[in-house]
Amino acid sequence: MTAPYEHDDATTGPGRVVVIGTGLAGTRVAHRLGERATLIGEEPHAPYNRVLLAEVLAGTYAPEVIELPRATGPHLRTRAVRIDRERRLVQCENGDEVGYDTLVLATGSNPVLPPLRGLFAPGATELPGGVHAFRTMDDCLALTEAVTEGTRAVVIGGGLLGVSAARALARRGAQVVLTQQSERLMERQLDPRSSELVRRHLTALGVEIHTECRVRGVGVADGHVRRVELHDGYVLGTDVTVLACGVRPRIGLAQAAGLDVRKGIVVDDALRTSDPRIRAVGDCAQHADTVYGLATPALEQADALADLLTGADASHPGYTGTRTLTRLTLPHEAGPLDLAAFGETEALPGDDVVQLADATRGTYRKVVVRGDRLVGGVLVGELATVGALAHAWESDESLPADDAVGAPLLHLLTHDGGL
Repeated sequence: MTAPYEHDDATTGPGRVVVIGTGLAGTRVAHRLGERATLIGEEPHAPYNRVLLAEVLAGTYAPEVIELPRATGPHLRTRAVRIDRERRLVQCENGDEVGYDTLVLATGSNPVLPPLRGLFAPGATELPGGVHAFRTMDDCLALTEAVTEGTRAVVIGGGLLGVSAARALARRGAQVVLTQQSERLMERQLDPRSSELVRRHLTALGVEIHTECRVRGVGVADGHVRRVELHDGYVLGTDVTVLACGVRPRIGLAQAAGLDVRKGIVVDDALRTSDPRIRAVGDCAQHADTVYGLATPALEQADALADLLTGADASHPGYTGTRTLTRLTLPHEAGPLDLAAFGETEALPGDDVVQLADATRGTYRKVVVRGDRLVGGVLVGELATVGALAHAWESDESLPADDAVGAPLLHLLTHDGGL
């Protein structure tokens, strides 16, 4: 639990609500509040589900398919440039000033741009030709236009976003090289064995993968990046380069307004910032020292805030944190590779581990038990048991005392209920 900031009782009613940000969290809050909420977002597109951008890039979905349910209140397509806390106004790039009684910051996150030699010319602020982040619908549409059959594409970053982007580009017919600085793909979510299964799947799609490989710089010709230079001197020719090096909270607006900002905008269990009239949710928010940067916590924060602002549940405890589960499906003509990971997927000394693997079917299941509690797990290729395992993990309750790592855990790993 995070202690609430001190606040005046006069601020308990939401009154006029302004939401800055049209991602999952901001749009969910505005949708839940209906006519009383004004939504401000700089993207020209209707709000969309950012999680599904890779499916748009792969050609699985048209952009309109991933649009979010629309809020019924006003929607201003402009950038918020300043918060005047004294007058309780949001000043916008188009000259509008929007008054609020409650302001919700859902400003999301920005892609991390790695410090690569040659990426920016002296004084330049725009990426050179052929280089794309993969964060917004505009990024996705630009990539879709740039990639045709045989296009050489280099993806820098082998986390969840990089794996998704590489798979999508390969499905569009690109010749894809994926570079990852650490020793394995998706090292934050997966253990070595499950990461290797993901690697094999991408390789079967034609993706060339380089791990333990740091990118040193890029080579530009006629304003367009044509090569990617690795630390060991190896050079990759490229037509399209995708930066998938992670994200960081977008906190500039809050910082300029004098709010308490650390890694993200600091909030308590009521999602209040250091100014009780301003709340924050989603990728930009830091709750209990944690910045999640994931869809599930963003939606849970948005729903908790909407409940608090509408008074839907007088006993609502607020937001108390999220235990996150990562799920990913990598389609392939021979059959999709499904994976799920939660908690700690690698054991510490003294932990117990139960694993089941089937090399023929390409399936792998593993759970980690610490004392009498399930602390994490990873499943690849067969997810029928993920519901039961996730419930046991989320509840954080003691496993049956008779045999904590025997029959009960094997039952959870093998029974086909749980979804």
